[in-house]
Amino acid sequence: MKRLDRLTTTELSAWVQLAKSQAERGRVIDRIPQLALADPGWFAVHICCESGKTISFGDTACVFSLMSVIKPFSLLYLLEHFGAETVFGWVGVEPSDAPFNSLEQLISDRGRPRNPMINSGAITLSDKLPGKDANQRTFLFCQWLNQLAGCQLRLDEVMLASVRLTRSRANEAIANYLAETGHLENLETTLDTYEQICCISGRVEDLALLGKLLTCENGCLSAQNRRLVNAVMLTCGLYEASAQFAVKVGLPMKSGIGGGLVAIVPGEGAIACYSPGLDAVGNPVVGLAFVEALSQKLELSIFG
Repeated sequence: MKRLDRLTTTELSAWVQLAKSQAERGRVIDRIPQLALADPGWFAVHICCESGKTISFGDTACVFSLMSVIKPFSLLYLLEHFGAETVFGWVGVEPSDAPFNSLEQLISDRGRPRNPMINSGAITLSDKLPGKDANQRTFLFCQWLNQLAGCQLRLDEVMLASVRLTRSRANEAIANYLAETGHLENLETTLDTYEQICCISGRVEDLALLGKLLTCENGCLSAQNRRLVNAVMLTCGLYEASAQFAVKVGLPMKSGIGGGLVAIVPGEGAIACYSPGLDAVGNPVVGLAFVEALSQKLELSIFG
């Protein structure tokens, strides 16, 4: 029996309590008013095993916006549509030691986004999503994910209105620079698409089902594309803390400022968490503490 399959609710509960003891270290983001409404005490986990077994715990009815957790899946979508050579002509795969919304990093790289997991890379890829406008691009992408993963994601219009009301000046500056350096075709459509896909929302179970797309062989996705996405997540998915957690946890992971976190256990399953309190880098404190404990106790690291 695989390691994730052996996990019991009793063990899960113990590791959740241990992780929740870290909660006071996190802070709910307040730049976007709708995100600021989240209770810092909320925590949910859902684990989808390749065998079909699922295990969940906590505030699993909470619906949250994926925010940056959507980035590996927009990368996967474009890899499936256009192939690796084209996609990695648009963005690089190098880790960044600057914050996820750094304009300075982009300027020093002369307008070529360092990787698809930071905002400059994800904004560039939003420009390439199939569809005639932002609404159609988001609809087609969300529909593709739901059909492929069997989840029930939807665009959260209330969150989107809140994001638009407080549009990130950093993202605007990044998009402007990308447009100036010839990396974007339509600045306004691109920013609108980026904001919409970040407001795709669901429960922790939906996020685990998305993660499962990256864990196991399936007839619908290229194995090579899954490997590429997992590799970029491992080295870039937690921003400038990625290397630290590659050593501590040893799993491809992606976080979002909405409190979502997904961890991929190749060949076994996916672990999804929701905990809205973030650390200084922008990663969910309790979710990361939980995945770290789980990975170490069950020896889940891909490095053996």
